[in-house]
Amino acid sequence: MLPKLLDPRPYFANLPDPRRETRNKLHPLQDILMIVLCAALSGVEDWVGIEAFAEEKEAWLQGFLDLPNGIPSHDTLSDVMGRIDPGAFRLGFTVWATAALPNLAGEQVCVDGKAVRGSRDGEHPAVHLVSAFAGQARWVLAQQAVAEKSNEITAIPDLLALLDLQGAVVSADAMSYQKAIAQTIVEGGADSVLALKDNPPTLCEDVQLWLDTEVTCRRLPVQETVEKDHGRLEIRHYALSSHIDWLEAKPDWAGLQAVGRVESTRIIGDQTSTECRYFLCSFPDRERFAAAVRGHWGIENQQHWVLDVQFGENACRTRKDHSAENLALIRRVALNVLRHNGPARDSIRRCKLRAALNDDYRLRLLFGQLSPATT
Repeated sequence: MLPKLLDPRPYFANLPDPRRETRNKLHPLQDILMIVLCAALSGVEDWVGIEAFAEEKEAWLQGFLDLPNGIPSHDTLSDVMGRIDPGAFRLGFTVWATAALPNLAGEQVCVDGKAVRGSRDGEHPAVHLVSAFAGQARWVLAQQAVAEKSNEITAIPDLLALLDLQGAVVSADAMSYQKAIAQTIVEGGADSVLALKDNPPTLCEDVQLWLDTEVTCRRLPVQETVEKDHGRLEIRHYALSSHIDWLEAKPDWAGLQAVGRVESTRIIGDQTSTECRYFLCSFPDRERFAAAVRGHWGIENQQHWVLDVQFGENACRTRKDHSAENLALIRRVALNVLRHNGPARDSIRRCKLRAALNDDYRLRLLFGQLSPATT
């Protein structure tokens, strides 16, 4: 059984306040952060709604916040959240997220990117975020923004540097297919399963030709899995080969021990589609490889999809300064808390509803108890 997440307040207590010290600075930064988090837990997704939520719950909020000048306006909430240094904010988040899950040995760390589509503004593209997600624990571990005019390749090493990866398995999609990323994973003491893409084309073509031939000629054992859900049948065939001395690029890839192939056949009604994907792997165990490939979809199903459907992330049009990135991080705090500090039997939707209606329930989500410890 996983431990509950800890009180987030101490982990953001030293977050630099972006505001000048003037008489117009009326609200402590910690109060603003906790108001936004409490509203997110309760399903409130816009600044005006957050202000209204806080006004209705002012007496309850005074139980653990200072609120020296009452409730901040929605403009203040938006302005301050947009000006918080996102680097310091995400570092505090990762320290908090890993404090209750300090050992990632045996855990699968899934790395994938996601665009906050509503943050697109004219000529400026949408904010693109890369996340690290603990697959078995279903826990968001870290977040890193992709710089404008850049891509996930440059952001992933910084993301992984936030984590103690010793003993973990890091899985990543084709955007993470880079030698430097493989080196970072090996230096962190972790194994890796990295999806291949056709850039550079020769490596992918060589691996594809080798594995397709080995499977077709039945020289390579194949593991089959069958899953049926909601009228959809998925059949997967996993093959892994550690006989890769022929691969010229092998010395260039840190930790490379095997190459893998997954053939996926999806049947929905009378429609059938088949896809083959190829991977670089740092271990020769086929069952472990199959589990890692399948487990990687957890970040799509249990993080990205939930954030869009349950928290309206893609529909959120907040885009001023750093507000899109910082508000996305608040959602990930809320997702972790709802999933791990709420009753296991409750869905995220039901947890949010309970949090909106029940003050005691909301306290338990935040602090794991009815009386928050003093900070």
